Amino acid sequence: MSRHRQKPPTSRPAPPRIELRFDELGAIVERAKTALSADDHATLKAAMDTLAFMTAELEAKRASLERLRRWLFGAPTEKTRTIVGADASPGVPPPEAGADAASSSSEPRPPRPGHGRLSAAAYTGADRVTIPHPSLQRGDRCPGCTTGKIYPLAEPATLVRITGMAPLGATVYECERWRCNLCGEVFTAPAPAEVGDAKYDATATSMIGLLKYGGGLPFHRIEVLQRGLRIPLPAATQWQLVHDALPQLVPAWDELCAQAAQGQVVYNDDTTMKVLALTAEQRRAVADDEETDARTGVFTSGIVATRDGHHIALFFTGAQHAGENLAAVLARRAADLTPPIQMCDALATNTAGPFDTLLAHCLAHARRRFVDVVDNFPAEVRYVLETLRAVYRTDALARARALSTEERLDVHQAESSPRMTELETWLRQQLDEHQVEPNSGLGTAIAYMLKHWAKLTLFLRMPGAPLDNNLCERALKKAILHRKNALFYRSLAGARVGDVFMSLIHTAELNDVSPFDYLVALQRHPQAVALDPSEWLPWNYAATLAELQSRVGPPR
Repeated sequence: MSRHRQKPPTSRPAPPRIELRFDELGAIVERAKTALSADDHATLKAAMDTLAFMTAELEAKRASLERLRRWLFGAPTEKTRTIVGADASPGVPPPEAGADAASSSSEPRPPRPGHGRLSAAAYTGADRVTIPHPSLQRGDRCPGCTTGKIYPLAEPATLVRITGMAPLGATVYECERWRCNLCGEVFTAPAPAEVGDAKYDATATSMIGLLKYGGGLPFHRIEVLQRGLRIPLPAATQWQLVHDALPQLVPAWDELCAQAAQGQVVYNDDTTMKVLALTAEQRRAVADDEETDARTGVFTSGIVATRDGHHIALFFTGAQHAGENLAAVLARRAADLTPPIQMCDALATNTAGPFDTLLAHCLAHARRRFVDVVDNFPAEVRYVLETLRAVYRTDALARARALSTEERLDVHQAESSPRMTELETWLRQQLDEHQVEPNSGLGTAIAYMLKHWAKLTLFLRMPGAPLDNNLCERALKKAILHRKNALFYRSLAGARVGDVFMSLIHTAELNDVSPFDYLVALQRHPQAVALDPSEWLPWNYAATLAELQSRVGPPR
């Protein structure tokens, strides 16, 4: 059988690109009405409408596909210099502050010395072994010059040795037994006092909870890992341990909810979740509706509250939206406190519920709408991103200087307010002077930003108002990691366990406290925690534990 290669068609040069707004094109079609018949004019107008529709769809689809690509494969960064490049682009000139920021970012930065390496001081949880010199002592003659005398240095030489071990270890105690050859009575050697009667220690439950709800490792994978290390731990046993530990942890979790209700700033958002045994009756109870399909979605809501320099992270899984869960938390707020600042995106579900807050919207969400259309509008997007970059740098400097909320507000009003005013003027000009198609990707991004401008710029008027909701977005990664690996909760009881463990673990992490040690302390002192949970929060439990041990001694 012979194959015939088909001759490729003759390539034609692409037509020149003409920048033309659709209102101008419509005016041309209307002027051509006098030279065309009614049918020809209707056909031409329909073709023009089709072109407008297809252009808008292609822009939207291109942006959507770009978002999908980043979602599937991840984006290395959304920094301004990565998105729009370091060199200035022709087109809309950036503002003066933005130009300064762009010029400073284009300068190459030398790598930090020792970047990527951890010092010995970073291993705070490691065992410390002091090794004396085998032949030298204080006051000995120097072996080198034989004249001087040696003395110890304050800083010893350090060597870090990292070894592998099972996440959960086990010790088998073999107690000798003796039997009387006359009466048959058996005498067994007593086990060490620290062993106790329970097979599983509080450290085992804490490690399981930390691996499962802090690291996203499903019970089955922990079982496989432990089996490979010859210390078997079935998945059913793991679930039973974390479930049985819940009553010991709930008092501290409930106190965190009460403390979060008194916060100065609250962040909230939610992500989808799957609960297999969430019944229609439970959904109706949440929605307060008689219809069976009143609620179909299941979510994990994340709430982060800041109070007196401490951060509190709370998670709630069920049919309630983030706003409804926030309303339940703020219902415990003291009546004499002013409304807190609430940071979230512009979704209505984040504000659903009867509560009073000073609403601020996420500037990062508004910025991302411009990032999505950078390929089609590079000059305009550069202007917006460089302006916002200067604002974020001002906020970063305020944090680095540890300014108070009032001092931070003064800095933003002096430096960021003129930039944001220029940006608002430029955004309105784009729409008012018809410099951008309103239905294009850039037009919708501008319209979104202008619609929520007052809430996006609350940080220019209110002390302590944040710029974005990134703090809550990062907290929700705990729930997203669990969903990615475990896929679902089997029941609301399992979701409850996960919410409590995630809340305690992430709150400890936000306050630079070891979540493992914190979970162990709560389980080893359940009566003291239940008696006064306010003394067992991540930022003060260590002092409470030290005082308790000084009175009664360390726990067995």
